[in-house]
Amino acid sequence: MDATAALNEIAFWLERDRATTFKVQAFRKAADIIAGLSPDELAARRGDGRLKRTKGIGDRTFEVIAQAVDGGIPDYLAGLRERGAEPLVEGGRELLASLRGDLHLHSNWSDGGSPIEAMVDAAGMLGREYVALTDHSPTLKIANGLSPERLSEQLDLIARIEAARTKAGRTEAGRPRPRLLAGIEVDILEDGTLDQAPELLDRLDVVVASVHSKLRSDSRTMTRRMLGGIEDPHTRVLGHCTGRLLNGSRGTRPPSEFDAKQVFAACAEHGVAVEINARPERQDPPDELIQVALDAGCLFSIDSDAHAPGQLDFLQYGAERAARNGVPPERIITTWPLDRLLEWSGRGQ
Repeated sequence: MDATAALNEIAFWLERDRATTFKVQAFRKAADIIAGLSPDELAARRGDGRLKRTKGIGDRTFEVIAQAVDGGIPDYLAGLRERGAEPLVEGGRELLASLRGDLHLHSNWSDGGSPIEAMVDAAGMLGREYVALTDHSPTLKIANGLSPERLSEQLDLIARIEAARTKAGRTEAGRPRPRLLAGIEVDILEDGTLDQAPELLDRLDVVVASVHSKLRSDSRTMTRRMLGGIEDPHTRVLGHCTGRLLNGSRGTRPPSEFDAKQVFAACAEHGVAVEINARPERQDPPDELIQVALDAGCLFSIDSDAHAPGQLDFLQYGAERAARNGVPPERIITTWPLDRLLEWSGRGQ
């Protein structure tokens, strides 16, 4: 087995299991260290001891590389694969199988941990047909939000990645490569406007609009702010609408307060999908708000909000919640074929 691929796959499974960032990065760093070495050079360095002495190669990563160089599947990877064969959550499997895409994920251009291509490759491994890259907008400086200049550069890179996909049609691992859509997770600012130049938003396939600041504002203020974002014609998805956190490294945070009936009525009126954010620490919106959105006639988007390749499999959590709350698959835009999705988003060709 290719040693670099083995190390990266181990990182994927660890991310899926919500392992610590330090543990995951040990394997990704080791993969980067050996990525440029030929199989013969890697075997030579393993044999003469240089690999063992290389900074950034620890006991576990050395063991993985050595077993891969010897032609086998590393024991550590085999164990993770066996554990990964079990679902993350019971329920929602039929709906999960019908999901074609994921409209909310981040790369190392903002606060994600991996290059765009690694995210696309992982999405292909999971069978996604399309994914939208939605890095953050400028105001969210803590997340390295993209200035207009950086977003423009990213759009050029996406075009090159798509050109390569069209030519090859496969990931480096030989799997079908998903269509990479240009998107953004744009902040809804305090005055209800969107945090990016309109002429750049015009160029995107998908705009996810979210509130990230002053989440403890009073209900009237938050409702007015959210309605402004929803009414902007660029907005296609309302991201993690309450901003709550149930657990995880960032601690807990209560849901923001807003007039849910008014907000979801506006989503239905303007054709904005309500995101069912699949991150286990978010589970946003809460079940009771999913019911309000259902009654309002809203569309939904089940999204991973992945910040690393392994987190793309968090869609399992979102599918389980949607199924448990009786969300009809036909009202979930991420079950739609790509041409229908792009027609809905205003980007149909």
